[in-house]
Amino acid sequence: MSILKNWLGRSSVSDFDFSKLGTDMHSHLIPGIDDGSNSLEESIDMLLKFKNLGYKKIITTPHIKTGVFDNSSDLILSGAKLVQDEIKKRNIDIEFEAAAEYFYDFSFIEKIEKNDVLTFSNNHVLVEYSFNQAPMGENEMFFALQMKQYNPILAHFERYPYYHGSTRKAEELRNKGIKIQVNLLSLFGHYGPQIQKQAALLIKERQVDLLGSDCHRIEHLQFLEKNLKNDLLNRAGDLGLFNNQL
Repeated sequence: MSILKNWLGRSSVSDFDFSKLGTDMHSHLIPGIDDGSNSLEESIDMLLKFKNLGYKKIITTPHIKTGVFDNSSDLILSGAKLVQDEIKKRNIDIEFEAAAEYFYDFSFIEKIEKNDVLTFSNNHVLVEYSFNQAPMGENEMFFALQMKQYNPILAHFERYPYYHGSTRKAEELRNKGIKIQVNLLSLFGHYGPQIQKQAALLIKERQVDLLGSDCHRIEHLQFLEKNLKNDLLNRAGDLGLFNNQL
């Protein structure tokens, strides 16, 4: 990980303050509808951990992926209400709302055409690609979103192996008004050294707009808690590369 050693050149001495982020805009906390939370109790446990870390607001984003997670807008919003009602019942001081993480495929294009897209904070929409191969026709997809006044965010950009070793694609997308989101877990090597290296490169070149937890289970948040002194996380905070005040 020479990119980390050569660039950081120091050891962080203070714990990262997640209240700097304020909002987490990528998670999977609605119970039983994707590969995230399995129960309402799990969802509440994760929300309490978010609160303890310093977060003030959670925008959860269940998967919508044809044939895998065939979630509808209505299903997601009804699931969000169950969580919101439990938050109110337990008097937990944290904001909670829901949008979605849309897999880029033919059905997403249809949803754009029908205006059946869940958004958050000034019409932002979270989109993800396949990890296996570079997308085709994505420029047309982003153009269609923007023509409908949606503001696209590309999820966990550092995890797409076909873009590794360069920030050129991220810069190209950002120049078109598309935000780049990086997973916090990537900064700690959770997905492997190559993804951590790409996350470091994106931060070094200032091609990151948003940091998200992509939390699926409480162990992800416990991992964040154990890495508060992480050099890369603190470097990103020092540079103020992100704006999670959504």
